[in-house]
Amino acid sequence: MEAFTAWFSQLDFDKLWMLLITALSALLCIGFHETCHGLAALALGDPTAKRCGRLSLNPLRHVDPVGLLLMVTVRFGWAKPVPVNPRYFKNPKLGMAITALAGPVSNLVLSIVMLMGYGVCEFYYRYTGMELLYWLSTFLSATAVLSIGLGVFNLLPIPPLDGSKILFSVLPDKVWLKLMRYERYGAFVLMGLLLSGVLDGPLMAMRMAVIDWLFRFCLWPFDLLVSLYFS
Repeated sequence: MEAFTAWFSQLDFDKLWMLLITALSALLCIGFHETCHGLAALALGDPTAKRCGRLSLNPLRHVDPVGLLLMVTVRFGWAKPVPVNPRYFKNPKLGMAITALAGPVSNLVLSIVMLMGYGVCEFYYRYTGMELLYWLSTFLSATAVLSIGLGVFNLLPIPPLDGSKILFSVLPDKVWLKLMRYERYGAFVLMGLLLSGVLDGPLMAMRMAVIDWLFRFCLWPFDLLVSLYFS
């Protein structure tokens, strides 16, 4: 019992809470991102995702273990791709591009909502000092950062990421069809680039630029309120 008490007392609960918050944020971002892919495809006439049960915010339907681990540890990652059948689209290339773009756009929207909520929580936390508001604002800001990271990462023009489908849509039909056949092999290229660290610098720069812009855009009203109320 003494050994357990000693082990328990040395735990850093702040770090454990942050790890839990990050994991929950990652699950929310993944579920929202993939569901929006499926909804976009359905709106364009493809019911495949719906039939496969992927129109759900339940993250367990979308999680890829490796992608989730990377999101929690390095703030970039991925989920299991939502199944899409371009044959249902009137214009397959355009349909695939719109469906792919829905994911990163959803991350942008989610980030804005989370940051607005973060601003409100931060203001009232300074006013009341409630511990719950502190952890809620931490969750909201972590979700915003992770959502930005997921959106930025998926815009890379490397199969099977969303950016590749957007880029391929502007190519001639013959080239597009050939690239789509070999899309599944792009995952090996992507993994090689990630393991080599080649993408670390560009990804970090892109993510920080978007984070800086969004934080400024979303939080200036709350910063103004804080400066007026607490100065």
